[in-house]
Order: sequence, then C-alpha cells, then structure tokens
Amino acid sequence: MEGGSVDRMEMEREGASGGISRTFSLLRLLGQAGPSGARLTEIAARVQLPRPTVHRLLRALVAEGAADFDARSKRYTLGLALFMLAARAGDVRGLRDIARPTLLRLTAALGETLFLLVHNGYDAVCIERSAGPLPIRSFTGDIGGRVPLGIGQGSVAILAFLPPAEQDEIIRHNLPRMRDFGGPDEASLRAELAQVRRDGFCGGATGLIPGMAGLGAPILDREGRPVAALSIGTTTDRLTPERRAVIAGMLMREANAIGANVNPFDPTLRRAGAAMAGAGLA
Repeated sequence: MEGGSVDRMEMEREGASGGISRTFSLLRLLGQAGPSGARLTEIAARVQLPRPTVHRLLRALVAEGAADFDARSKRYTLGLALFMLAARAGDVRGLRDIARPTLLRLTAALGETLFLLVHNGYDAVCIERSAGPLPIRSFTGDIGGRVPLGIGQGSVAILAFLPPAEQDEIIRHNLPRMRDFGGPDEASLRAELAQVRRDGFCGGATGLIPGMAGLGAPILDREGRPVAALSIGTTTDRLTPERRAVIAGMLMREANAIGANVNPFDPTLRRAGAAMAGAGLA
C-alpha cells in the first residue's frame, strides 16, 4: 500500500512537471508568433501535441490572462498578464541606477561632465548628471532640464537612430523650436543625422554655446531603438581631434553596455519624470 502511494505521488509530480513544460512551450510559440498570433491547428502541429490537449492548455492560459484569444480570427496571442509579470522580472534597477556608476567612472577618468538623457516625446530630458571640475554650460542644465530633440549632442544621437517616420515627425515639429536655440536648418540637421548614423555618435554642434563642445552616443535597447543617450560636455580647447576619437569610443562602449542591461519595462523609458520622482528630484 505504502509503495503504491509513493508511485502515485511520483506519477503526479511527473505529470505536473510535464504540464509546466508543455505550457511554456505554448508560451514560447506564442511569443515567436508575434502580434499576429497563431491558430489552434498551427500551435498543435508545432508543439506536436493532440489538439484537445493544446486547446485545454490554451483555454487555461486565456483564463489566467497569460494568453488572449481573438474570436474573429481564431488566433491566440500572448496576454497582458504575462507582460505584467515580465515587468517584475530581470534587472529591477532603473536606467539611472544602471548608468550612474558609468557616469561617475567617466567623470573620474576624463575630468569632464557627463549627462544621461532619455527620449521623452519630442524632447530629451536629463535624468542624471556627473559634474567634472570645470564649469560647463549646457542646454539641459541640471537634472530635470529638457531640450528639443535635435539640440545638443545627446539629443541628436537619439534622434539620429529613431525610425524614419518618427524622425520626420519630430523634425517637422521641432524645427520652429530649434530656432530659439540657434539650431540648424532642416538640410543641415538631416546631414548631421546621417553622419551620426554612420559614425555611431554625435560630435557636432560646437559653437551653439560659445566655447562649449561635446559628444553624445545613443543607448539602444535590445530591439535597437534609441531610448536614451550618454553625452559629455567640455570646452572646445579640450576636445582635440585625438581626444575626441578616444572619448567617442569610450562613450559608445559604455552606451552599448548600458543598453544591454536596460529593462524594457522601466517606467523611465515611458515617462522621464518617473526617474526623477523616484530620486526625489521631480
């Protein structure tokens, strides 16, 4: 009797484990299917399980919100509840927390002021700053400052890597605003954006603030979308061609490292003020 109970318990555990494995196979398949989703017959064939079994598992996922079912198209997609769980997974640190050590390290190594800017609508917003020993003037000023995308090296680095349609809309909207900063005309701006895409960083716009110069590198998320930028503010006499090349390489390496660790569910990337509010700065 006792041996039979143990056998039944083992079989139940194996069955539960197999059910979890099958469920995750379905979720992975729905993830691969993307927004268009997949039909029951296609899913069953892909996971090599009987249709009734797959149907039962999918109904359970829909009931829990981990999958959605469109009655018209008869297609299943990943559900919102799954994304809500994913938002709590992985690196729980926000962008400011990830980038702050980098800013401090670069300031110590270079003796320059570093900025962390995030894309926020038509603007770039400074959410972190590490001040060097030299007095620096910048368009964003301190933490919380914002500029139109297209003004300053960091914001130009973001704008250059946005999808063409979004970039066009931002340029159309921001050109009148950029005149207030002494910014370039549309032809000059587009030429600079093309150069930034080729180089991987922005090193232009010296002279908009007399005596000031800088560099900016985009921070791309795992999808290759620019969500933020690292930029350096310095004086024109300190940014020699040799030093410019070295600093640009450092900024791009650090920006790539930060981008690889960005949490796509970080509220900072949807609302720039969230990062400052979290630090008591908003």
